[in-house]
Amino acid sequence: MDIIQAIIIGIIEGFTEFLPISSTGHMIVASKFMGVSQDHLTKAYEVIIQFAAIMAVLLMYKEKISFKKISLWQKLLVAFLPLAVIGFLFKDIIKTLFTVEIVAWMFIVGGIVFLIVEKFYKEESSHTYDVEQVSMKQALWIGFAQIFALIPGTSRAGATIIGGLLVGLDRKSSAEFSFLLAIPVMAAVSGYDLLKHYSEFADANWGAFVAGFVTAFVVAYLTIKLFLVFLQRFTFVAFGWYRIILGILLLMMI
Repeated sequence: MDIIQAIIIGIIEGFTEFLPISSTGHMIVASKFMGVSQDHLTKAYEVIIQFAAIMAVLLMYKEKISFKKISLWQKLLVAFLPLAVIGFLFKDIIKTLFTVEIVAWMFIVGGIVFLIVEKFYKEESSHTYDVEQVSMKQALWIGFAQIFALIPGTSRAGATIIGGLLVGLDRKSSAEFSFLLAIPVMAAVSGYDLLKHYSEFADANWGAFVAGFVTAFVVAYLTIKLFLVFLQRFTFVAFGWYRIILGILLLMMI
């Protein structure tokens, strides 16, 4: 992987990680079209840029990284557990799903789900308008929704946001709970991958890795801020159509 490829993938990770359009799916597709093989070195690089995305969330929500917010973090842990358990038990099966065709179909399915949910969703009927007001029960249901993100192309952000909307969160609090839930999820995934691929860092192109890290961090931070501004005026319908159109185009190309 050269520095240009690293920057491009860093941009994709930073832009898509917190939007409901699947960062994993986009990176699989981008890597395939750029000819970047999914080897151990690539996996090591993905650890780096995922860590950059985590840092962006930590900076954005630094006021919530406190023992005073222990109740919020207990709920985030509850939401994290279903994914952790199912992901660990079925990790070998999940690995077989990482294909462009599956990504394309899940783009389409996820897009249709967003359009259906938005068709019937009424913001004024929401009863949770602050991420710290999320109940333990709501957190658990969001955690169960997040399990679907184990299928490439589904989108972790998309699954958790849909879960949040279905259990009574407004769009903003759904998105923010998804952002914060990314911290334990991505920390666990990145930590696991780091233990598996730590030896690969010895052969890494550190110039490319650093460029990718900085790129992913900056893009992720800006994306989070702009996404929250977007949700003040718009719904998730545009993301639904984007997913469907991209999925159809991918199916036509493979």
